[in-house]
Amino acid sequence: MSIDSGLSIRRFSSAEWRAYRELRLAALTDSPDAFGSTLEREGASSDDQWAARLASGVASATDLPLVAEVDGRPVGLAWGRIEAAAPDTADLFQMWVSPAHRGIGAGRLLVDAVIRWARSQRATQLVLGVTCGDTPAVRLYARAGFVPDGDPGPIRPGASVLAQPMRLVLDEDDGAQTT
Repeated sequence: MSIDSGLSIRRFSSAEWRAYRELRLAALTDSPDAFGSTLEREGASSDDQWAARLASGVASATDLPLVAEVDGRPVGLAWGRIEAAAPDTADLFQMWVSPAHRGIGAGRLLVDAVIRWARSQRATQLVLGVTCGDTPAVRLYARAGFVPDGDPGPIRPGASVLAQPMRLVLDEDDGAQTT
């Protein structure tokens, strides 16, 4: 998917593990309270581990590793996944856009791409966790139709920061909302 501003969304290729690593570590540096993992944990991964993680996701029919680009330069990422134990539920995680490129629609295009993919996989719902608060991320997900789903809990084990579970019911005929 591409729009006139030079912004595009596409699947990562397995050869792009360095770009994936750079974006993921930038996300964890920029927004440490937004993710279930930490910079320390992921920064300790070897090149082989990064390459294997992305290659596995790219090869999987139940994973969707996405990159947002502006004029061919990576500026954001998101990952969709459907676990075999719950084929009706897709997860959205690792969602992040670089601060210099926020506000141009990259986040919305990433979310929309995961919604379309989840529908194509016949998932009936898309779920995510977002750091609690009145934040741009919460507002982005709400505009896309996500609603709070249950009580907030720690973003990761031992964390004091809370994450709100959110859910979007995926009706085949309602289409992803656009703004």
